[in-house]
Amino acid sequence: MSKVISSCSLNCWDNCGFEVTVENGRVVKVDGDKNHPITKGKICGRGRMLETRTNSEERLLYPLKKENGLFKEISWEQAFQEIAEKMKGIKLEFGPLAVLHSHDYSNGGLLKSLDQRFFNCYGGVTELTGSICWGAGIEAQRWDFGNSWSHAPEDIFNSKHVVIWGRNVVRTNMHLYQYLLEVKKKGTKIIVIDPISNATAKMADHYVQIKPGMDGILALGIIKELVRLNLEDKEFINGYTIGFSDLLELVNSITFDEIVERTNVSRETISLLAKSFADRPTATFLGLGMQRYTNGGNTIRLINALVAVSGNIGISGGGSNYGNLQVGQSFDYGALTLPQKKEETRTFTMMQQAKGILEAVDPKIKMIIVTCGNPLTQVPDTNLVKKAFESVDTLVVIDQFMTDTAVLADYVLPTTTVFEEEDIYFSSMYHHYANYGPKLVDPPGEAKSDLWIWTRLAELLGFGEDFHYSRREFLQLGLGYLEEKGITLEQFLENNHVELPVDHVPWSDYRFTTPSGKFEFTSATAFEKGYNGKLSLLFPEESTNNELLEKYPYTLLTIHPMRSNHSQHYHLIESMQQIKVDISIDIARENGLSENDSVRVYNDRGEVKGIVKILENAHPTTINIDEGQWSKYGGSVNLLTPDRVSDNGLGSTLYDCLVNIEKI
Repeated sequence: MSKVISSCSLNCWDNCGFEVTVENGRVVKVDGDKNHPITKGKICGRGRMLETRTNSEERLLYPLKKENGLFKEISWEQAFQEIAEKMKGIKLEFGPLAVLHSHDYSNGGLLKSLDQRFFNCYGGVTELTGSICWGAGIEAQRWDFGNSWSHAPEDIFNSKHVVIWGRNVVRTNMHLYQYLLEVKKKGTKIIVIDPISNATAKMADHYVQIKPGMDGILALGIIKELVRLNLEDKEFINGYTIGFSDLLELVNSITFDEIVERTNVSRETISLLAKSFADRPTATFLGLGMQRYTNGGNTIRLINALVAVSGNIGISGGGSNYGNLQVGQSFDYGALTLPQKKEETRTFTMMQQAKGILEAVDPKIKMIIVTCGNPLTQVPDTNLVKKAFESVDTLVVIDQFMTDTAVLADYVLPTTTVFEEEDIYFSSMYHHYANYGPKLVDPPGEAKSDLWIWTRLAELLGFGEDFHYSRREFLQLGLGYLEEKGITLEQFLENNHVELPVDHVPWSDYRFTTPSGKFEFTSATAFEKGYNGKLSLLFPEESTNNELLEKYPYTLLTIHPMRSNHSQHYHLIESMQQIKVDISIDIARENGLSENDSVRVYNDRGEVKGIVKILENAHPTTINIDEGQWSKYGGSVNLLTPDRVSDNGLGSTLYDCLVNIEKI
């Protein structure tokens, strides 16, 4: 028996350090690394499940090929020969863009980006842009700041107020929750803004319940109150921003009465929030749900504007903390992915990849290769996604389990888990440490690493020399920028985790990476991309459609499950294998529903059936169904969600979704 320091691979906020117990060549226990400077030995149930995931008897063990609707085991040699021949033929007849690389971000390993190296060396394939998860908000912060950077976790100890806006940190960011408990004891005031009174809201000094999708309007109301009270930071605004006059014009276009009516937040609460932001430093931590609307990018921009107007940019204890892309930007992805090898390019948005597949011409999509994702559960409008993925000649899925997407495949290639391969792991969402994860055990059956798969296929396709590197040589390529700053692979091997050289208080020099070099209330980048760069009065599309509201009067939220990172663990946890429909009290009363009633939730896109749970303190007309459910357990909530893109073109509109409900 041995205990080895490793890392969680799940792409979530916290990226925990692990202490893994290995006995007789088998992972038997996963605990937290007590010496990790951020996660400090505490890990969540999702991370602990990686032991179960690794040892599951449901693991895929051999390459599979579908013949006459049934899968049969084949050799790796046969799989590679047939897939390579198909790729050669497609490129020759239709060009490389007839291949679509469908992917997500289920694994935070640095070397998972080598799939892009493979497809670039192939000549460039149809790729996905944007993000179902957080794309609208990332783009919004790029428009305003030039990038999406967050403060170091410990900087929260310098905050007088902390605003948790649309993020249930108990469920999604447990180490921030630990910090909240600590700073609250020291007198820091905690404010939570959310449609649902969750576990984070229950520990707050002030909980503000907001109507779903109206967060940007609330931010505008707080700005209006700051200006009315003469509490805006004039020095910052005059010296380091552009476009404030445009923002003032927007502020003056809406009354407080309209803001209260739209948001369901009282005038007194708006004033309290304005005074809290002005009593700086105030740190704002933004969640992902409120940018999953048609107006999602504008929403995040309005909150950014609020943080800027109140003078909480570039100061210790402040910040508009959404993404922390400076973490991932520390690595040399160009050396790993070889973008210069790409001969052609075409993109679909991740949200509308199904529509892209079905409507593609010159060339049509002939083959889809899926990595690090399960689009049949995670991509909006599941019925359309299924139709699209069934329409192509060849579907190849690389995975550890027979997911909903793998069930549709022509070839399924079994791959390794985090404990069966060596990599460096990080997350560009919260803290700025990267963790080393050694190979601890051998994979079962004939499961192989993604890198092994890419290398063998590359050899058959004629660019094998681009993969003639060991894993450690690839890791060193990825560390190129960091080695210039004295951070080497040897440090990762020796210390298990390494602090990356990032700004702990971003923008403290007030030099922004926008075209103007200033914080931009009116974005030049947006105008360059063909969008209106001014902040606007934008609202969710479905919930403001009166005709649609007549048929579907309830707003559907689809939050992350407690014990699974998206769809990854549902098949391993029996208690999760039933759809739970959380409803606000008013919906229960209107429809005569009680706890544990069976219900059907539906709209024009589809339906799901589940068991009722009544939420004691949720915004009226609100339903939640956790995302990620597998079809064999009732089906993904994305049977209901729209595939529209956000206002800035790079985010999903999953929460901009109306439904109805009935007892069955």
